[in-house]
Amino acid sequence: MKRRVNLLALTLMLTAGLAACSPGGVGGSGNSGASAGAGGSAVSDTSAGADASADANVSADADVSAGANASAGANASAGKDASQASQNPETVTITSLDGNRQETDLEVPFDPQRIAVLDMASLDILDNLGLGDRVVGSASTSLDYLQAYVTDESVANLGTIKEADLEAVMASEPDIIFIGGRLSSSYDALSEIAPVVYLATDTNLGVAASVEKNASAIASIFGLEEQVDSLMAEFDARIQTLADFAEGKTAVVGMCTSGGFNVLGNDGRCSLIGIEVGFENLANSDVTSTHGNESSFELLVSLDPDYIFVMDRDSAIGTEGAQLAKDIMENELVMGTRAYQDGNLIYLEHPAVWYTAEGGITALDVMLADLETALLK
Repeated sequence: MKRRVNLLALTLMLTAGLAACSPGGVGGSGNSGASAGAGGSAVSDTSAGADASADANVSADADVSAGANASAGANASAGKDASQASQNPETVTITSLDGNRQETDLEVPFDPQRIAVLDMASLDILDNLGLGDRVVGSASTSLDYLQAYVTDESVANLGTIKEADLEAVMASEPDIIFIGGRLSSSYDALSEIAPVVYLATDTNLGVAASVEKNASAIASIFGLEEQVDSLMAEFDARIQTLADFAEGKTAVVGMCTSGGFNVLGNDGRCSLIGIEVGFENLANSDVTSTHGNESSFELLVSLDPDYIFVMDRDSAIGTEGAQLAKDIMENELVMGTRAYQDGNLIYLEHPAVWYTAEGGITALDVMLADLETALLK
């Protein structure tokens, strides 16, 4: 390009010279100057045009290059997403319980987008895994930390943790359904709608270990296994602190219901106190029910434990007109026990969590906090 500009300038200069040598050259010396000026102007214009053309070409090249790079980047990103999607399985197999409460291998869709939940412990875990926006239907609950699923109009009401509204479940078109033990009898009917994941607390493992096991099972359905360790990270140390306190101490664990007191063993509700925390549960060997055995207050007097732990079932389920646990427990017989006199009659502060949501991550946090507040004064 530069060579072409120089040749053009030389040609113009020769032309001006020839004009000066022509017959009219003396008389037209002014014309010669004008011609030279014109030639200079032409050279200048030509040079500017050449530079502009070069700039345009460079700019065009740069635009093409940028466009090519952007296109390549987009293609690479799309290819990566497609590759990752192709590597994900369509289904995964987890260990769950069947309608007879027996462990079974269950095939479920991987990373399901529409979730129906009829178990508060499972909803708690899903919420902690950041999957709440996929919940299309939930059982009703009074738990404050799960109220968003009750008040959100986009989340269908599917009944209760004891009685599912099958029509509402079907209408929510779930890819997967989560239930707890209270709905085991509805397992087959719900399985006609979508795969049913039934998880529970294993008292042989303990509450905390069961939470971790069930959270890992749920997380594996969504490819989120790596989150479980961080969610469970602080519990071991907190349990150990409580266990250190409980070492060598005795307790009776019970539940107030319908005006009476049921003693609980280590294989039912509130087993966290006797298993992980480690109080010696003096009534453990005589209890055969998850709701405990109806007991007399004379038994408390005869056992005379260091601590008495009370969970108010009627408060947990919102029984109207029910007698408060404190009114039931603080009678002449109980007030004569060592536990009462030493200030060790403990009312569990969040009975709804202990009774309806044991097995969730937030639930475990609340349950431990209840014990920490009462014991680690």
